[in-house]
Amino acid sequence: MILGGGSGGISVAARLARGRRGLDVCVIEPSDRHWYQPLWTLVGGGEASFDESERSEASLIPRGVEWLQDKVTAIVPERNMVRTSDGLEVTYDHLVVALGIQLDWEQIPGLAGNVGKYGICSNYSREHVEDTWRTIREFQGGKALFTHPSTPIKCGGAPQKIMYLADDEFRARLSPADYQVEFWCALPNSFAVEHYAKGLDKVMERRGCTPHYRQELIELRPEQRVAVFEHLDTGVRSEERYAMIHVTPMMSAPDVVSRSSLANATGWVDVDKHSLRHTRFPNVWSLGDCSSLPTSKTGAAIRKQAPVLAANLLAALDGRTLRASYDGYTSCPLVTGRGKLILAEFDYDKQPQETFPFDQSKERWSMYQLKRHILPQFYWHGMLKGRA
Repeated sequence: MILGGGSGGISVAARLARGRRGLDVCVIEPSDRHWYQPLWTLVGGGEASFDESERSEASLIPRGVEWLQDKVTAIVPERNMVRTSDGLEVTYDHLVVALGIQLDWEQIPGLAGNVGKYGICSNYSREHVEDTWRTIREFQGGKALFTHPSTPIKCGGAPQKIMYLADDEFRARLSPADYQVEFWCALPNSFAVEHYAKGLDKVMERRGCTPHYRQELIELRPEQRVAVFEHLDTGVRSEERYAMIHVTPMMSAPDVVSRSSLANATGWVDVDKHSLRHTRFPNVWSLGDCSSLPTSKTGAAIRKQAPVLAANLLAALDGRTLRASYDGYTSCPLVTGRGKLILAEFDYDKQPQETFPFDQSKERWSMYQLKRHILPQFYWHGMLKGRA
């Protein structure tokens, strides 16, 4: 049984179906739509259409895999069982948890219900990602803020990527004296890997984007267009007026996970970081954003996790030793403007694991084309088919 029909769930389902004919595989997923979310940065920046990111869920369910269109409401690993919103109790022999990450819009007072209004936008809102581009186009000057919370988030580079695309649009029609771009980030630096942080710092300096680190957005006053920040080291609060603000919401493990006995102390599915097997329930596995794997939460990470999980699960079914091992590889294609991208690739030790024979910490047009045109096709026709 696989919980979740997103990137992780479908990738694992496809690999299990291809790796073992006749295996009884079921995916539980309530949504009838599936989105390639890495494209939403470009949708919000006016570089892609939302329709390009969307497919029907039915078209992606691998042949021979059952799809139960329902929502999981409880996970009871002690009984090898899950409950659903339709009142079903479904048992399993092995469980794969791929439920993604929860967007906690309500954690910031003034945010929920106001995305798309009062100059507030967010590429993380499926319903309002297209409002980001409208907000950027309508910006006539003043202060534009871009936030990054202290919690783990999907795609750690995304809060910066939209900032650079917005700055390109501002530069095309406004005088530099008419606007300010500021990055309000709860983390201590621009990126967790120094090799790429240096490149991003140079991009910000060249563009004149002002960073404010260790600053957490804790409140919005939409009608006044005021954002309240708290410095995480000093506790000092400040109020900043803005013309527009792109907000990355706080995120957490899904409630159904954090309430279950699968969770670790911080709410994530507690798995061994190399085998992807649960630390206490040997027939439970997890990958992707809901897992405790200490790496960036990206689709590229899932691409490397899925074959490891599938191989080890099949080995467990046969009573064989688990030999597949995940080294923490992840990738963040960091868009630094229209036609520019820094391709960050690294492992658990935050050491670069670069694919190409050149310094990927430098902005390149070719890497932008990779993200814009090649990776979406690779996702739909390779990764989700269990072929790559």
